[in-house]
Amino acid sequence: MKRLKRDPQERAFVRGYQNGLQGKSKELCPFDQGTNRQAWMNGWREGRSDNWDGLAGASAVHRLNAVHAVG
Repeated sequence: MKRLKRDPQERAFVRGYQNGLQGKSKELCPFDQGTNRQAWMNGWREGRSDNWDGLAGASAVHRLNAVHAVG
């Protein structure tokens, strides 16, 4: 059975979110330009916001799943 690949923008968002949640710098974005960079930066901003709000671990995972269920 073939495995479906996830949307590259979704993957970029999730990776950006994880970096932001861990308090890492936005300068670590692996994309130079384009929609993947924008998705990564949006995820990073969400992750930083959740980091500042004190979310971590399971609560952050639930929040991330809720954000992707809507968007």
